[in-house]
Amino acid sequence: MTEIALQAQGLGKRYGKSWALEGCSFDLPAGCIAALVGPNGAGKSTLLHLAVGLLRPDAGQVRVFGQDPRGGAEVMADIGFVAQDTPLYREFSGQDLITMGGKLNRRWEPATARDRLGRLDIPLDRPVGRLSGGQRAQVALALALAKQPRLLLLDEPVAALDPLARHAFMQELMGAVAEFGTTVLLSSHLLADLERVCDHLMLLNRSHVQLAGSADDLLAEHCTLVGPRVGPGPVPGVASVIQAGHTDRQSTLLVRTDGPVDENVWSVHPITLEDLVLAYLGAGDTRSPLSAEVTA
Repeated sequence: MTEIALQAQGLGKRYGKSWALEGCSFDLPAGCIAALVGPNGAGKSTLLHLAVGLLRPDAGQVRVFGQDPRGGAEVMADIGFVAQDTPLYREFSGQDLITMGGKLNRRWEPATARDRLGRLDIPLDRPVGRLSGGQRAQVALALALAKQPRLLLLDEPVAALDPLARHAFMQELMGAVAEFGTTVLLSSHLLADLERVCDHLMLLNRSHVQLAGSADDLLAEHCTLVGPRVGPGPVPGVASVIQAGHTDRQSTLLVRTDGPVDENVWSVHPITLEDLVLAYLGAGDTRSPLSAEVTA
């Protein structure tokens, strides 16, 4: 049976009268690297803050390896978190932060953090506020990984970095995941970066989980069909039309299939992760939210 790293059941969080996250249900299996995507305001940061216990749910529940993340030091030892803008004590040096981490965490590997930063030529004696944005992001990642977490949550950690710094961050992340087998949930708008490193996808839109699953499985289930213009009726082999474009004689449909498509009628084209995400986000105004289970 597949171990579940992160689970939500009917999870919701409300600010005033507005739901930032509502009816959110999914299972995220251990060992995967999952992309968390969606437009601004979709609820990504709220979900991550609920998962690390910084927020209390107003509905439903969230569990980390079967435990409430607000349950105390034991469960928190299994969670690493890098928040948006990689907040650090800017007057502290890298060595200061490593020392402080050792005093605050039950499980801590200072040599891991020092070696990682040393390989990146990041000085440990300089206040982190004087480092570049890319260097600060690497310090935050090194500190999170020094906990040797079973689950690592990253909230837009590379949004403000240049392409070279983003590449270095992703390479370091992938190396650490391969070394420790950590489960990762990575929130980002940078779909090209996510497609290279992530094997699972979770898409939030309008406070709901709209799509979730293995990236390979989701891409295999979706395709673009090009053929003669069709009306609003069903298309054999198609479970749902996510996005449609029409000319006088031709229809182009991005679809989720549930069986074979007649290739004598349709030209079938594979899609990318970016195609898939953009299609679902573009359809967000008209589609009902989906409760989704991520399976191994």
